[in-house]
Amino acid sequence: MSGQIRRYAQRDVPKAIRSQYNIQAIDLIFARPIFGTTDFITRSEIPKDSAIRIINALKKAGFLMDLRPGKGRRPSTLIFHELINITERNS
Repeated sequence: MSGQIRRYAQRDVPKAIRSQYNIQAIDLIFARPIFGTTDFITRSEIPKDSAIRIINALKKAGFLMDLRPGKGRRPSTLIFHELINITERNS
């Protein structure tokens, strides 16, 4: 089932973000389906401006949701909810 989600993401994420960093973004959200925006920037090694744009596009497309919105200097915590839902059903 997670293979289906990965194929879906590999097909639809590039449509949502139109970036040369598609593969890095997909790999990161599958490796860490719950992450902070700072983690995303650091671990993916995507330039900060591009990473922020990718995160916003993935949220707008429904791939990511805020688990805990950022506040002040505290970064947002995001979740790739479809993958989490699948893993919870299979456990």
